[in-house]
Amino acid sequence: MNFRTQVELPEKETEIRHSEQILLFGSCFAENIGNLLKENKFRCDVNPFGVLYNPLSIVCALNQILERKEYREEDLFFSGGLWHSWMHHSDFSASSSEECLEQINSRLRKASEELVTADWLVMTWGTSYVYMHEDMQMVVGNCHKQPDKTFRRSMQNASVFVEECLGVLKKCREVNPNLKVLFTVSPIRHAKDRMHGNQLSKATLLLAIDEICSSCPNCFYFPSYEIVMDELRDYRFYADDMIHLSSKAVEYIWECFCQCYFSKETQMVMKEWTEIKKAIDHKPFRPDSDAYRTFLSQIVLKMMQMKEKFPYLEVQKEMELCESRLKM
Repeated sequence: MNFRTQVELPEKETEIRHSEQILLFGSCFAENIGNLLKENKFRCDVNPFGVLYNPLSIVCALNQILERKEYREEDLFFSGGLWHSWMHHSDFSASSSEECLEQINSRLRKASEELVTADWLVMTWGTSYVYMHEDMQMVVGNCHKQPDKTFRRSMQNASVFVEECLGVLKKCREVNPNLKVLFTVSPIRHAKDRMHGNQLSKATLLLAIDEICSSCPNCFYFPSYEIVMDELRDYRFYADDMIHLSSKAVEYIWECFCQCYFSKETQMVMKEWTEIKKAIDHKPFRPDSDAYRTFLSQIVLKMMQMKEKFPYLEVQKEMELCESRLKM
């Protein structure tokens, strides 16, 4: 007997390789997937603006990257002892405007360079609700706990997202014609919108993505939202707040993602790296012993062999870590 409804995953319509550059934007679920990609040695830049929840904020971020915007002090505001940007997550906030600007502009410059050569743009949309700053008349990426009266909050129509997203994708492909785009909708529920409002919000995102993928080539959709709603229909797959996902749920979605987009060769590289990573993380009983030094030397040799076979793998940090332990 089968006690669950399995979501039909996309057939092998495309492939993501270790040799490709990936830019990820969106909600904290984008960070879950992005961090797993990085752990498995894919070349990723995850959320150059920090977490962004709605499509219009992501479109605005992409436009700023395309324009190679340089933030200045007048683009920031001071509150609660920190300088903030309306477009950036609080991770970029700092006690001095200079530090805040350095963090923002260095990530912007990096993302601008990467977008021109990126193979993949991955967007995870979280909500259809958008915050507009009333005085500045601009979409914001983060409200930084400012008073509600500062913003106008509204749920946008699917047609708005389609128009804005197609517009920015056209600009992206003018500088990078081979760019492929992968969409997903965050399965994390926005309880503050109430459950009915959350469902309307997610449905709007799904309608918009479906239209974009139908009208724009090399655009794909991964059903993370459907996997959670239809397969993992149990609160044991949620964190203690009953809103975010548990580590088991993220792990299952990752397995589905691997099945959809990674070839057998890619998965073999991931398996080989996982074994090396476990060896690096191993805590020896006697770190000063000859046996441990031999063990470290073998790990370094394995990484060198991997680097020789796959020169695009970034293992320099791990190599340096092992070499520093060998010198102790």
